[in-house]
Amino acid sequence: MANLKEIRNRIASVSSTMQITSAMKMVSAAKLKKAQDAITAMRPYANKLTELLQNLSEALEGDGGNVYAEQREVKKVLIVAISSNRGLAGAFNSNIVKECRSLMSKQYADKKVEFFTIGKKANDLLKKKETVIEHNTEIFDELNFENNSVIAQTLMNHYSKGNYDRIILIYNKFKNAGTQIVTTEQFLPIMPPNSSEGSSGIADYIFEPSKAEIVEELIPKSLKTQLFKAIRDSVASEHGARMTAMHKATDNANELKEGLTLEYNKARQAAITGEILEIVGGAEALAG
Repeated sequence: MANLKEIRNRIASVSSTMQITSAMKMVSAAKLKKAQDAITAMRPYANKLTELLQNLSEALEGDGGNVYAEQREVKKVLIVAISSNRGLAGAFNSNIVKECRSLMSKQYADKKVEFFTIGKKANDLLKKKETVIEHNTEIFDELNFENNSVIAQTLMNHYSKGNYDRIILIYNKFKNAGTQIVTTEQFLPIMPPNSSEGSSGIADYIFEPSKAEIVEELIPKSLKTQLFKAIRDSVASEHGARMTAMHKATDNANELKEGLTLEYNKARQAAITGEILEIVGGAEALAG
């Protein structure tokens, strides 16, 4: 009977875990809808603004003042790793750290590489072996363009002061609830436009009121929007990954519960059968 009690305790424990994972799945599903709507609405604007920014940066080439498009010899690299503050999201955070170390060891093996982490999990994993110059975990408490702009301005200042020759964003791009794509994206310097689509030359712009004001206003805004899109992509991906992970955990717990229930029934039947045999044996002994 002690064995039966142990199995009953395990069934109760698994049932409790299943309730927790099921509740977490529903919470993530509710948050995912809001985050998905936000990134879906933002992407067309952000992508068009980035395209405009790339063309604009080439149009301004040689005019001076366009420090964010200045191409330098790459000696120091800053990688911005965007993760989450919480776990229980499958490989969501570990994939970011894995991509950071892969990029560091392959593409920038002979460069000095440092990290700026957004999210607690990336910071906890990277700071053990790598140089993390700064980390931010508060952005997810109140995710808005103003708080995002503070981080973006910090990165832009690092580049304009010559502290780094290249700044890279690594984040999970949201595709759907079950798929998150680890994305590496150059933040600074501004990438030149892709002219492989048959157009030779850049767009013809009329600058009003002046090129200088465009550099001062549009380019910083575009960079801040690029970072905001990456963070929103990461947030939507996080909820999708957690919902999927909790769905799998609930299914696994249910499967384990069914196996334990079957084991319990078998053990209980064996115990009952043993008791019947003892009674029959005792009755036969008395009769003899």
